[in-house]
Amino acid sequence: MTQICDIAVEAIEIALRHGVRQVTEVASLAASDAWLGEPGATFVTLERDGELLGCVGTLEPHQPLGRDVAEHALAAAFDDPRVPAVTHDDFCVMSVKVSVLSPSAAVAARSHGEVRALVRPGIDGVIVRSGRRQATFLPSVWPKVSNADEFLDSLWLKAGLRPRAWSAETEVRTYTTREWTDPGPRDAVGSSTARVR
Repeated sequence: MTQICDIAVEAIEIALRHGVRQVTEVASLAASDAWLGEPGATFVTLERDGELLGCVGTLEPHQPLGRDVAEHALAAAFDDPRVPAVTHDDFCVMSVKVSVLSPSAAVAARSHGEVRALVRPGIDGVIVRSGRRQATFLPSVWPKVSNADEFLDSLWLKAGLRPRAWSAETEVRTYTTREWTDPGPRDAVGSSTARVR
């Protein structure tokens, strides 16, 4: 079985080596693994020494899993507006985590307190929506916070909402993830003078 992290690493490596994004070519690595050809929703997270280098994904499946991983790996490496693009030096030592999301389920809650009681720390990823505002935290965020209140307050802030605010438009959904990680290090790639496009 093709390792799902190999798709993410290969996509970034080709982009750094040649200055171009070749999603179709990379996604073809998954052709022999039927499950990677099934629709799937993924996030790809890149970190160096525990610091975020990029994290991009989607909440709903809309394309084959292998292609989804390749696209999100490239977006995490070069398009996350919160951080600079990944460099050749980053590539050698960064960790690459691929999270495959389960279908999300609505949380039957009518208040922040009810959400807090129903969310499973360390297990659930959480989505909050209110009007046009939306944000999510993957389950991998749980070890970085001290408790459910901090997790939910930070998620509300990420969505541009006042922590613990609740309205008739507020909707919360949860999901779980299966995760694979390539911790690095890996061999250097030949440098390209072209900007990745």
